Amino acid sequence: MIINYTYIIIAFAISLVFSLVCTPLVVRLCNTYGLFDMPNARKVHKYSIPRLGGTLFMPSLGLSVIITLLIMYQGIHKDFQIGMSNVMMVVGAIMIYIIGVFDDLKGMKATHKFIIQTIAALIFPLCNLMISNLHGLFGIHEIPIWIGYPLTVFIILLIVNAINLIDGIDGLASGLAFLILSSYAYLYYDLGAYLFSLISISLAGATLAFFFFNMYGKVGRLKTFMGDSGSLFLGYVIAYLAIKYQMSNGHQVFIYREESLLISFTLVFLPCIDVIRVALWRKFNGKAMFEPDKTHIHHCIMQMGLDMHQTLAVIITLFIVICLINYGLYGGGMDITYIYGIDIAIYLIFMWVVNNLKSEIN
Repeated sequence: MIINYTYIIIAFAISLVFSLVCTPLVVRLCNTYGLFDMPNARKVHKYSIPRLGGTLFMPSLGLSVIITLLIMYQGIHKDFQIGMSNVMMVVGAIMIYIIGVFDDLKGMKATHKFIIQTIAALIFPLCNLMISNLHGLFGIHEIPIWIGYPLTVFIILLIVNAINLIDGIDGLASGLAFLILSSYAYLYYDLGAYLFSLISISLAGATLAFFFFNMYGKVGRLKTFMGDSGSLFLGYVIAYLAIKYQMSNGHQVFIYREESLLISFTLVFLPCIDVIRVALWRKFNGKAMFEPDKTHIHHCIMQMGLDMHQTLAVIITLFIVICLINYGLYGGGMDITYIYGIDIAIYLIFMWVVNNLKSEIN
């Protein structure tokens, strides 16, 4: 099936408008029933903020994709195939969404959330949706299933929790997610995988609407946080899109693309490397690896004296710079192993500079 950009625009607009209209209703609901994210020593906000803004991500995505597909059916009279892996993605996404909502409303132990996240992550390898080729990283291409299976589950859990944990200041998780999802909308469209392009752009529309309320909504009126229901769902869908994109013939419908793993790596690199750094730092300092603190990239930058908007601009700029560097290096013929190493070096040097400036200021 060949579709034009009109359907992509329609899907984006439906999701954006639905979220823009419904977010004030969600904020009103939170104000009525006292569903707030309360300030504490670990958080940077100083006021009680409604925390269910992210509950609209899944209904916005579903409504947008369904309506757009119905329009496409009517307009071109072609069958649109939805495979088992897509159905299972929906099942896993609903699981993640439910635990996020429950955690936002009642609270949930981290171990219980992790168990359900793991079950949701296990769905994809069971549907043969997994990392089975490293595309030349360290000279390795095809990898056996006993490596690919746990690697895939680990990567899914890493991305889900990375998006969740980087949601620490206004606009950061939603801003990064919007850029990632918009990129996948284009990438999947270019592949001719239009369903995944619709999924990407629909969620991007909901994320952009949330971004406006989160960044520019007034406290006590329309400002809202996405909560775990939003950040976990975003992370899960992004993980699915990342794993799906790097697959090739022999497992799914895409032709082999040497750069596909590098592209997925590049788009999720920044939040994932930050989670890994923080977890290792805590481990080496005798703390629990998942104990909350203020050592994430946004905390460190703010400790230099920057406000939330300035910190957001710095991190988004770093994300874009890494994407451009990778594009240039790969286009110039550099081996992807060296590109991965350069990305890690850029991040570590950046954090070294930030920590040194922070120490001088404090």
